[in-house]
Amino acid sequence: MQQRQLLTHRADRRTLWYMAVTTALLIVQWKLTSLQPVLYLWFLFMAVSVAIIAHNHNHVPIWRSRALNIATDYWLTLFYGFPAFGWIPTHNKNHHHLNNKAGDYTITWRLSEKNNIFTLLSYPSMSSYFQQKPIANHLKGLWRSDRTRFGLAASQYVVLGIYYVAALLWNWKKALLFIVIPHQVSLFSILIFNYVQHVHSDEESEYNHSRNFTGFINVVLFNNGYHTIHHKSPGIHWSKTPAAQEQILSLIDPSLNERSFWWYMIRVYVLAPFHPAFRTVSMRTRRIDACLDDSLPDLRVSAGRPNN
Repeated sequence: MQQRQLLTHRADRRTLWYMAVTTALLIVQWKLTSLQPVLYLWFLFMAVSVAIIAHNHNHVPIWRSRALNIATDYWLTLFYGFPAFGWIPTHNKNHHHLNNKAGDYTITWRLSEKNNIFTLLSYPSMSSYFQQKPIANHLKGLWRSDRTRFGLAASQYVVLGIYYVAALLWNWKKALLFIVIPHQVSLFSILIFNYVQHVHSDEESEYNHSRNFTGFINVVLFNNGYHTIHHKSPGIHWSKTPAAQEQILSLIDPSLNERSFWWYMIRVYVLAPFHPAFRTVSMRTRRIDACLDDSLPDLRVSAGRPNN
């Protein structure tokens, strides 16, 4: 059977190429006697790409074959650093349903309405902590209703655990450098993406609930910058999101369409503390304040006070 018949979308040949390169880089670096900085930086970038691939595979499986998709789940687990099934309860069933509203375990405004370097850097750990509850509940539900799926999910933990133990026993220094650190980069980066794509947007708006990045990041990271259309139609394959995003572009507030991801990061998290013009304005708090202002006259009347 030809590759195009096995793949759900031919564009995922690039996905497989990325995963093959990531795997090869691990093997090559493990065999080298010294750290090669260029190779290592390339490897860390590939770790970021694996997080995006895990996300994409969760929405639109790479293969038409269930067996190949299960095998890919294990492959992704080993390079993502967390069981691939974890996307189901935390992302599909929770985040996409609530989209940064109350009850979303990944909300950006849990502790603060601010958007600065401190909220950015604290978000991944906080978000990871709160996501453990839906994962545990999901496993409990599978144990009661579908032991086969429970076994597949639990086995991803087992495979990842064996991978860690074997690597640490073989060479703990290389394991830390080439497995533990890249895993943390992968897990950290995907949560950073989620934060910057939702912080200071309006979760109640049909089209202004997400920030988009329209530049080069989409070329190298599977169109991950087009986030509004992803929430609007999560079943669209990543290769088709640019055209779909273009159709709704006029409905999105221009302030939520950023050209450069890195200029946004520098402007908001490095320059903004010194130049207020670079700060983002929260659409969420602006909406809440407007609602409060609208309700004040009614509150005054109900309290027996004049409106002016």
